[in-house]
This record gives sequence, structure tokens and C-alpha cells, in this order.
Amino acid sequence: MAKSLFIAPTSMDSGLTSVCLGLLRALERVGVSVGFYKPFRQTVHQAEAVHNEGQDSSVAFVRASSHMNPPDPLPLKQAQQQLNRGKSDELMETVVGEYQKVAREFDVVIIEGLVPDRTEAYIARLNVEVARNLGSEVILVSTPGHQTAQQLDEELDFSARLFADPSDPDVIGIILNKVGEPEKSGLEPRSSDDQGPVSVKYRTECRVFREERFRLIAEIPWQPELLAPRISDIVRELKLPVLSEGQMNARRVQRVSVCARSIRNMTETLRPGTLMVTPGDREDIIVTTALAALNGVPLAGLMLTGGLLPDQRVIDLCHSALQTGLPVLGSDANTYESAHMLANLSNAIPVDDPARIEKAMEAVATRIDTDWLQQHLRVERQSRLSPPAFRYQLSERARAAAKRIVLPEGNEPRTVQAAIICHQRKLARCALIGKPDEIRRVAGSQDLELPEDIEIIDPAEVRERYIAPMVELRKHKGLTSDMAEAMLEDNVVLGTMMVALDEADGLVSGAVHTTANTVRPALQLIKTHDHAKVVSSVFFMLLPQQVVVYGDCAINPDPTAEELADIAIQSAESAEAFGIEPRVAMISYSTGESGSGQDVDKVREATRLARERRPDLLLDGPLQYDAAAIESVGKSKAPDSKVAGKATVFVFPDLNTGNTTYKAVQRSANVVSIGPMLQGLRKPVNDLSRGALVEDIVFTIALTAVQARQVENATRG
Repeated sequence: MAKSLFIAPTSMDSGLTSVCLGLLRALERVGVSVGFYKPFRQTVHQAEAVHNEGQDSSVAFVRASSHMNPPDPLPLKQAQQQLNRGKSDELMETVVGEYQKVAREFDVVIIEGLVPDRTEAYIARLNVEVARNLGSEVILVSTPGHQTAQQLDEELDFSARLFADPSDPDVIGIILNKVGEPEKSGLEPRSSDDQGPVSVKYRTECRVFREERFRLIAEIPWQPELLAPRISDIVRELKLPVLSEGQMNARRVQRVSVCARSIRNMTETLRPGTLMVTPGDREDIIVTTALAALNGVPLAGLMLTGGLLPDQRVIDLCHSALQTGLPVLGSDANTYESAHMLANLSNAIPVDDPARIEKAMEAVATRIDTDWLQQHLRVERQSRLSPPAFRYQLSERARAAAKRIVLPEGNEPRTVQAAIICHQRKLARCALIGKPDEIRRVAGSQDLELPEDIEIIDPAEVRERYIAPMVELRKHKGLTSDMAEAMLEDNVVLGTMMVALDEADGLVSGAVHTTANTVRPALQLIKTHDHAKVVSSVFFMLLPQQVVVYGDCAINPDPTAEELADIAIQSAESAEAFGIEPRVAMISYSTGESGSGQDVDKVREATRLARERRPDLLLDGPLQYDAAAIESVGKSKAPDSKVAGKATVFVFPDLNTGNTTYKAVQRSANVVSIGPMLQGLRKPVNDLSRGALVEDIVFTIALTAVQARQVENATRG
């Protein structure tokens, strides 16, 4: 029977939805089977309704970010009408029935309560009734604000007494959210620079925690970057005219600068993420903003107030700046009124902003005491590895590996940002290859601070010492010193030499280079390890309910039976290295002995060879994809197979089948795929898509670090 956690806020504006989704994510990523249910939907504020098109935010977010499809919540007005007519029992029966639809599928259910509202005094009582009727344990969510420890004690005591039963108190713990939030003036927009110190040490100064009356499950700091709306969100909420669209769906407002100063006094405000607000006739400020954009500063945008526009000649002068993606908005209001509207934007996250939803969930999830919760709930991990659990375990394994990963595209903006993130998260020791001044300039233009201890390698200073070793490695191909020196002008070749000479543990490239540019030097200089017959690749497919491995979808056009057996073994080892229990399906158009032909015979022979080499692996084939993936089909077509219907590793017979299948699944089902990850090399080298996002590069670096540990362990073995 599922256990349930009722999440109840103690005050308005507690960030309840973010906390519920973050708690859901925290339990998911440690492998707990967890669902979500929201009984009632409160009146949506006008701005939230604009952004979410009438949908309930919480339910829409859960559906958008997971495989779950929770029931639609009942409108609160409908619940109120039933209560007024004395039909509370019928209302609770409906709530219990909807809850059971979720509970039958999961071990734990997160239940989002109602937010207190001064105009709806019965809400607190309704929260209590739902928690009791569902047999839930309660977690209170509180925003300390500027309360003293004593004031917070009193608030938590009062809220907990609402739920307390004399013999069995229901409240098990507290989540403190938005710790350190500054006061909002209502006149000036909040800035990402506004984070202040936290003066109260709640864990030790609050009596309820000190005396262990309640468990402090998380202290979540106020993070202004989570409030950063896209320019398109501002346009939608304030109904502003768009003068130049630019990248308004991607650029976020970290701070607002209301500017009417001279050029020399405004240069400090021209920073990444700044929305410049100025009267439309201040052509000096407009031109200066355009110049900053041309210098590579990713400003959030420019807002021209007062219903004014600059002279057409000024607009023409700034045309190239608009090509950089700088959005330009208009406003009929004056500058003061425009700033006031920006200061009072809704904090609601739009349903169509998955990146912000993900960031908010992670901000909470990373601070939840999941060890205590799991122990308290006494729930086991799932046998299937969910996408959040995969990403979490990947990060943990990368941190444990502590490998040095070389990044040849050291001056590429996404790569620089990814290296800083990896440094902060301790996922790897990244070495950026490039001119130090250029790398620092790229970081500065993105308002990023390069850590003092991050490694930067100037190729001009080190290139010469790799010439002789490279000649030695390629002398059988007639490589001369002059030829080697010319090839080492390519930073990918230089980085590959560092890996080949064991000076680095792995390499990641491809943000601006082709796959061939990344892979060819690896094949020439690093070569395959002793047990590999071929270099192949896998993709980690983050399906809604679990992560599976596809191989080979990127390298070998038509492998032989021997090579296919090797790909199967490599893919199983890769899955195991990343926490996925390998159950290997050798995919074909036929299952078992039902078909014949050259292609299926190849798969049959590859299955035999792989079993012969690795009798310990759960491996079966040939299997059709549906027989491998769907339990009911597997039982029908291959009833004696231990893999059919349960496969976690899918090995395709050729590149045409593998690449087509991975792209069809990725695009049609909107599945995130991580890869391709190369396998079979003596040291890991991995290729990026040229459209890779920063987070894609971060995860690829983490993958490479874990691979390096795997190679190291295999060498010792």
C-alpha cells in the first residue's frame, strides 16, 4: 500500500508548487517509486492564467517533466459548494477515489495541499481533513522571511497543532523555503545580485528543531535566478509591443537597469541578463546598448518607454546589433511606470518554460534529506533506473571518479560555461585548451567568473613537446616532425595526444567540430583497448519510466557477427558502469527461430558468440523490438526468455536500423538522449552534437569521467 506525504504551507507565497515538485524529484532520483496528487485547484491569479492558459500549474508541470498523468484537481469553488451543502463526506469520497488512482501505481505519493488565503478561512480545515482521510503524514512548508527563531517556532507550533492528534502527531518534518529572501519594495525589480546573508541559524536556534520535535528536512535558500523570466514571458504578461523579436524566447531577465545616465556612468550596468529600460528618445543609451551587444554581451533585452522611438538613422546604425539576437520592446508607459510594472511581475513559472521548471525542481531536490525520508518511509529503490535517478547517479559516480578531462574547444562559450559548472559540482577536473586571455574574455562576456584553480592550457606553450611522441606513435604511417607539428595546430589533436600519453583521463569535443574531427585522432592515436574488436557507440535513452541503452547507433555501418557480439558486450559493460542492470536484447526483424535470412542469421550468430564470451550476461536474441521492450509481447513471443519484455540494452544489427530507431524514438516520443558515448577505445573520447546545450556538455563530461574510471578498473583487473 502506498504511503503518502501531505505538503502543507504555513503561509501564502511559500513556493509550495516548487517544493512539491522538488520533493518528487528528490525521491525519484534516489530510485523511489513516487507519484503526485493535487486534490483541489485554487483560484488562479490573472498573470498565472495568462501564462498557463487556464491549466493547473502543478499538474501541468508534473505531466511535462515526467511520465506521470495525475488526475485533474477539483475546482476549490466546487469543493466549497459541497461543504456548504453539508456534503463533506461525498467530497472526501471523491478525493479518496482520485487519490487511489495514483496510489495503486506508486510506493509513495506526494500530495499538494492548499495555500492559506485570508478570504477563504476554511482552507486550513480542508487541508487537515484531506490529510486525515488519506492517512497522510504531513510536511509543513514555511518561508521564514525576517522572523526570529522564536517567531518561527510559534508559527510552526500553531500550524502543527492543526494536524496533531493527541496519540499520533501527523507532522513529521519541516521544509524551510526561500531562506534569506530580501524584502520586496514594490518599486524596484529584484536583481540576481540581491542575495543577502542569513542571520538566523534555524537548525540550532529554533526550539522545535533543537529538541527534535520536527525533522528539518531541508533549508532551501532564496535563489533570485529562479525568478528570471524570459523576455517573451514579460511580453505575454504585460502585453507589450515587440519592436524586434530577437531571441526573446531564450533570453532571461536577471536584473533590470532603469537608465537615463551618461554613457560613462552606465557601462557597469551592461551585463549579461540585464534588461535595459530607457526612454525611446535616449539615442545615446540605445547606441551604447547596441555596441555592448555587438561586443558579445548577451543582454536580456532593451525596453523603450514613453511610446517613443529613435530616429530611423539610429535604428539603421543599430541593425547589426539586432542580428545578435537582442530583443527590443516598446512601452507606452513612462519609464517610472514601466519599471513599476516590471517590479510586480508574477513569480509564476509558465508551463511552456521547462528549463525554469527543471531548475526550480533541482534547486529544491538537491537540498532534501532523502536519506532520512527514505529510512522514515521504509521504501526500497526501484529495480528500473528512472531518468532523474540516472542523472543523479551519473553525477555521484563522476564525483567519485575525480578525473581530468581535456576540452579542446576551450574558447567556445557553452564549453566554458560547462567547465565552470563541472568545477563547481566537482564532476571532473576540466582542462580548457585555448589562449587564456581569450577564454577569460569569453567567460567575462557571459558574466561568468572563472575559478582561479580551473586549468587553462595555452596550446602555443605546450605544442612542441608533443611532436616527438606523436611521430613515435605514427612512425609506421610515415609521419614526420613537420607533419606532426602541422597536425598539432588542431587543438583536438593536441588534446588527444594528452589522453594518449595518459596526461588526461578523457576528452570531450564536438561543440564546433564535426564527429570526424573528434573521432579520427582518437582512432589514430589512442586506439582500441586489448579486449575490443571494434570501436562502437551507445546512446542513453531517457524514456519516461526508465533509462535504456541503444547501441550501435553512430559508428559501424554493417558490423559482422563477431563485431556485433563485441558491441553487445561493450554496451552491457557501459550500462553496468552507469548503474543500469544489463539485460541485453539482440534486435532483429524476427524473434527466436521464427525467421531466416542473412540478416537474422547474423544476429543469431552474434548472440551465440556473445554468450560464449560472456556466459554471465543476461543476453538473448534475435528479438523483435516489441518483444524485447514490452512485457506482454515478450511473454507471447518468447515465453522462456529472461530478457524479453525486460530489456535494458538494445543492440541493433546495423547503423541504418540503430540510427533510425534512436532518432524516431527521440523525436516522436520527445525523449532526451545522452550520447553518442564511444566505447572500445583505450581511453575515453566523446563527441558532442554541434547544437548541444550547456547541460548536455556537462553530462557528457560526467559520462567521460565515469568511463575513465571504468577503463582504469578494467586495466587493473
